[in-house]
Amino acid sequence: MSKNKNYKIFIEVAIHVLIWVVLFYIPVALSSGTAIGIKEIALIYWLQLFFMAIIFYSNYLWIVERFLFNRRNWFLFIAINFCLFVLLYWIKHEIFTSLIQQPDDGRKGPPVTFIWYSDFLIYLIPIAFAIAIKSGRRLTNLEVFRTEAENAKLQADLQTLKFQLQPHFFFNALNNIYSLIETEPDKARSSIHSLSKLMRHLLQASEMATISLKEEMDFLNKYIALMQVRLTSSTSVVTDFPASIPDLKIAPLLFISLVENAFKHGVSVNHTSEIYFGLQITNDRQVIFTSRNKNFSKPKEDLSGSGIGLDNLRKRLALLYPGRHQLTTQSENGLFEAVLEINLNNITP
Repeated sequence: MSKNKNYKIFIEVAIHVLIWVVLFYIPVALSSGTAIGIKEIALIYWLQLFFMAIIFYSNYLWIVERFLFNRRNWFLFIAINFCLFVLLYWIKHEIFTSLIQQPDDGRKGPPVTFIWYSDFLIYLIPIAFAIAIKSGRRLTNLEVFRTEAENAKLQADLQTLKFQLQPHFFFNALNNIYSLIETEPDKARSSIHSLSKLMRHLLQASEMATISLKEEMDFLNKYIALMQVRLTSSTSVVTDFPASIPDLKIAPLLFISLVENAFKHGVSVNHTSEIYFGLQITNDRQVIFTSRNKNFSKPKEDLSGSGIGLDNLRKRLALLYPGRHQLTTQSENGLFEAVLEINLNNITP
């Protein structure tokens, strides 16, 4: 049993003890300065409280959970409590009969039916409290279970998206290197070496919830350098990244899909083009990543990428930064621009 569970049990027991101490002390406090003695207090008040405690804990520890919640057997629940009522009423009657003498002046006490009815109403109170407490605990446990299930589903969804990203990234990089094998084998060998380092980072980052923003930008710089190997002079790549990046934590591999998408659609062998990547970091820990490129249509036989990059990114952002991000894309006058804004203020993805 963990220390945390032991602590919760201790607190619960302490609260119960405190409540009953207060309840048993109230009659003593109210009778202070009166002719009522401790014997009368014990018989009239403490005995009733003791019976209420028996009914409460019988229901709290056993009857409610077993017969009301699990089996949903109302008949047994009512029958057991009724038998408990009758038993306690009989014990109470025997105690009063043996300890309290009947008055000699012929006066009669309250009718038996009235005593039974009043005790019945009083004994319903601890049952109601037991049901309320157990119901509240069950609702709390259900909420905890639901939250844990949602968290497990979230992690499973994120893991699935990461597994989708890895082969997608690897395919795009290999497709880029493939074009160099025959024309520039030295560059191809160097690119394969660079790819191995990137894949190592990709695999490590996929196992982490967050990495430093500086590590993420170093990874992007290396990937951009790898993609530039196959580019001709007709395509220029401009990066506008801060020279000094603050110590911020971010979910890994969020920008790579935008970079891949820019290289996939922004390069043409027949036209000049420029690919732009920029990163801004505001004082309120707002990270803004921008990619901009000419939007050249790709032939159907071009198999670079599988089209899941941006969809994957949107799903991951929705899971990791709900209400804390904005991804906007627009295509106008042959230019495609994607802007991703993430608020990293007090966020732990």
